[in-house]
Amino acid sequence: MVPRFAGVATFARLPELRDVNRADIAVLGVPFDAGTSFRSGARFGPSHIRESSRLLRPYNPAQNASPFELAQVADAGDLGVNPFNIEEALAQIEAGMTGLLDQGTRVLTLGGDHTIALPILRALHKKHGKIAVVHFDAHLDTWDTYFGADYTHGTPFRRASEEGLLNKEACLHVGVRGPLYDRQDLTDDANLGFEILHADDMDDLGVDGVIARMVERVGDAPVYVSIDVDVLDPAFAPGTGTPEAGGLTSRELLRVIRALDRVNLIGADIVEVSPAYDHAQVTGIAAAHLGYDLITTMARAISRK
Repeated sequence: MVPRFAGVATFARLPELRDVNRADIAVLGVPFDAGTSFRSGARFGPSHIRESSRLLRPYNPAQNASPFELAQVADAGDLGVNPFNIEEALAQIEAGMTGLLDQGTRVLTLGGDHTIALPILRALHKKHGKIAVVHFDAHLDTWDTYFGADYTHGTPFRRASEEGLLNKEACLHVGVRGPLYDRQDLTDDANLGFEILHADDMDDLGVDGVIARMVERVGDAPVYVSIDVDVLDPAFAPGTGTPEAGGLTSRELLRVIRALDRVNLIGADIVEVSPAYDHAQVTGIAAAHLGYDLITTMARAISRK
């Protein structure tokens, strides 16, 4: 046996995809942060999350499941994407994701900044049609442009809605808070197909109330979950590029994520982990546990088929 602190840091010490040939679920790193508008460094997120995941164990008591027994799960490594040309990088991410989806693999993507959600949704749309996005974030990420740039980490869901990728009757933001540029941002967001559960709703509705609203909103649509780690309060996730006070606790978010076994979850990402601002792997550990519960949910769904 190899101690958990030794050896190659794959996610949860999983086998590499090249060693098992195929997987029901793959963990894919996308080390890209050229779309960042404030503190950069999320390109180092995938390796930091993997390193922080070493202590994850095979049995998940919160979901009463051993996910790596229910499904073949493997680490697909990192995509090589152009750090200097955003549009070329988006095409590379879409192609890499399409290759995995064509093998029948569900994918948990580790970012990287939130720009990467757009090409992932493009790939998923080709397979599943219009998608319900459940977006956990302090921010809307439906702004139009930054400095005239169409593709940034603040614009992916506007572009996705404009491109017809989204089920506009079933998309939801969870955890939004903090200052906006203008009240019009909220109007534009609603027109793009999103409802909002603010961070304060976790207090007003409780975790169970938030879960009920989420499940009702998405119905039986194919659901893609996108987690910007800044949905967590900076006390639980300091290592991120655009922190906002007043966020969710890691316990609250994990409880909501575990409720995704009630929906048709087709894939997920965890983005915006910037390890230069982390300490003691606080953010990386939170991200690793979120990924573990997302994998468990997908593995349970596969085992029921």
